[in-house]
Amino acid sequence: MPLARWSYAEIAQRLVALGVVVSIATSTIGRWLQAERIKPWRYHLWQHVRDPRFLELAKPVLRLYELACELYQRGVWVVCTDEKTSIQARQGIDDPQPAAAGQAGHIAARYVRQGALQLFAGLSVADGQVFGCCREHRCFVDFQAFILEVLVPEAVRRGVRLICLVLDNGPTHAPKQLEAWLAEQQALQQWPFEIKLFWLPKYASWLDQVEIWFSILQRKVLSPNHFESVAHVKQLLLNFIQYHNRTATPIRWSYTIAKLEKKFGDDTQDSMLPSMLQLVDQLATQQVSTPTYTMEIPCLADQNSGTN
Repeated sequence: MPLARWSYAEIAQRLVALGVVVSIATSTIGRWLQAERIKPWRYHLWQHVRDPRFLELAKPVLRLYELACELYQRGVWVVCTDEKTSIQARQGIDDPQPAAAGQAGHIAARYVRQGALQLFAGLSVADGQVFGCCREHRCFVDFQAFILEVLVPEAVRRGVRLICLVLDNGPTHAPKQLEAWLAEQQALQQWPFEIKLFWLPKYASWLDQVEIWFSILQRKVLSPNHFESVAHVKQLLLNFIQYHNRTATPIRWSYTIAKLEKKFGDDTQDSMLPSMLQLVDQLATQQVSTPTYTMEIPCLADQNSGTN
């Protein structure tokens, strides 16, 4: 049957067609479903774990979240990063009308597309602050620009000695190139800190705390969508980051390693996980002085540099 959702009448007709019953009332169908507490018109999105290294990659990230404040006091900065892609600048053909007594606000159903941009953002797990930049595209070169022009200056300003960067393995982050490129930049620029990458499992963006902030951004700024231009969207995004940071607090993250093991078990004894967890724990207890350093941050010369 070419139906994704069925009415009571359609269920009744199908039962008769299959010969299950001679006739049946739609109210009977309703009572049956209610008695069995079945609501076929409701659904939730879900997926199986697809990455065989899920536990091995997820546990160190969860430990970083758990110890983020202690790590930050010792100069280890935990940062979650990702992109909110294809943010549309759609201008309604009529101006929005505010809500009135007994009436909802009105947004024009027709609009003119004024373009789109990408927001590259990082969230500081220890304090909940966000920093980012807008780009025209979302290629590896744009992510490099975010690191050089946003992440590095912020790390220098904070005086940290190590950045634990949590990110997914999407093509924008170029998993096969990023680590070598960072090592090259470290040697070239003589950064006063190191960057340690913590890759999330495949299809596990829900473990990235910056996605929670993206959800807030969508509700607070981007919906409903009525923007005069891409420049208008960009200014709103940057203004909201400043607004958010004035009262930012750490995200109350409750998903722990214990909950992960309760759901999935623990099959990581033969993996690299123990050494990774030991690394995080050592960072939380190690006493190392933070170097003082000043530097001129280079801008990445590319065709998009004018959009930052």
